[in-house]
Amino acid sequence: MELINAIIVGFAVATGVYCILRRSLLRFVIGIALISQSINLLVFTAGGLTKGDSPFIEYGKKTIEQPFADPLPQALVLTAIVIGFGLLVFTLALAQRAIASVGSDDIENFRNTD
Repeated sequence: MELINAIIVGFAVATGVYCILRRSLLRFVIGIALISQSINLLVFTAGGLTKGDSPFIEYGKKTIEQPFADPLPQALVLTAIVIGFGLLVFTLALAQRAIASVGSDDIENFRNTD
């Protein structure tokens, strides 16, 4: 399963970089979103994919029985999703204002503004 996720992450990052390198401002925003979500999947996959129980100690026991899921990558990904969403909303607002100011979606037209 990790190999499939690694291939998906590689494809998504490559697609995101391709979108960032295009001349369209909207494709730039889509590329940022793709890279953000693919890195979240990478962190989640690097934490290990186990079909285990939640990491809680049952009443009357001293330790957790194996296998259990590691909660740290899940917490990191949840935090990264929130931060990525904030970055995406800010980038969309900035792009909307830039397109309204210049009147075009083409990045080359931003060189001639004052």
